[in-house]
This record gives sequence, structure tokens and C-alpha cells, in this order.
Amino acid sequence: MRSSKSRSRGNKNRNNRPSGGNIINRVFDSSGPEGKVRGTPQQIIEKYNQLHRDAQLSGDRVNAENYAQHAEHYLRMLAEAQREVEKARVEQEEKNRERQAERDRERNERLKAQEAASNDPAAMDQPSVDANDDSGDSSLVETPEAQPEPKPRKPRQRKPRPPKPQDDGQGGQDTPPSEAAE
Repeated sequence: MRSSKSRSRGNKNRNNRPSGGNIINRVFDSSGPEGKVRGTPQQIIEKYNQLHRDAQLSGDRVNAENYAQHAEHYLRMLAEAQREVEKARVEQEEKNRERQAERDRERNERLKAQEAASNDPAAMDQPSVDANDDSGDSSLVETPEAQPEPKPRKPRQRKPRPPKPQDDGQGGQDTPPSEAAE
């Protein structure tokens, strides 16, 4: 049994066994008694089981047992890989449940804090302090928001201008037309 992928490419697992999820879809070359069988573990199991049935029907008990052992080997590999995948899935679901529970707790805490803040007398509207109150020394600072708004100003009315003198068209002084004709 040799994986069709080369060992130098990213296989950092040093126990000569690839990780669980990768085995299920990996293509293997299996060197059986009748030559090579190539495929995923499930395909190899099916092929060896077929060869096992054929050997039994032909009466070859030795080869039948050999094929059965090859099929069993790949069946065990596949079962172990599926257990590892299932274990990883269960762990991931548990982590997701824990994260969701933490988010729910945080959301509830935020809602309680908001509710408490809305019921807090310190957060409610306070009565305004009169800035003209001379009853004592106030340590409050007047802000522009606290000052009363100024009254709107009335627009200033302009005095009308005297009309411009009419131009006679001759470019000269403004003289009545009766005097200019003489």
C-alpha cells in the first residue's frame, strides 16, 4: 500500500500515517496478489471484496482469504479515518456551542447593563440649574448650551437712495433740452 501522493509534499505527520480526513478521499495504489488496485479506500475495499467472491466461487480458498485480508486492512483504515473525522466534528460542535453560550451570556449582560442604566436615577434628566441664582458659589461651568438663546435680530432697514440724474445722451452735463437747443 503506497499513497499516490509523494511524501515530500506537505506530509508533516511523521508516523507514516496521513491524518484522518485526508485518507477518506485519498487515492491509493494497493499491491495485491493479482497486481495493483488503484482507488480510494472504499473503492479498493469493494474491488478486493469482489475478488474475494470470485476466488471463493472458483474454489481458491488461499486467494479468497488473501483478498479478504486486503479488504479488511483497508476497511480498518477507513473506519479509523471516519472515527477521527467524527471526533473532530464533535469537538468542533462543542466549541461552537461554548462560543454561542458565551455570546449569549455577553448579550444578556449587555441587556441587563442597558436596563440598569435606563433605570439609574443618575442617568435620568436632572433639573436645570439657574445661572442667575446668586444664592451660593457654584462650581458649575457655563457652557454655550446652558446659555439662553439670543433673541433673533430684526433686519436693518436701509434708507432709500436718491434717484440718479438722467443722462441726455450727449455726454455732457445734465441740462434741460430747451437750453441745449439755443
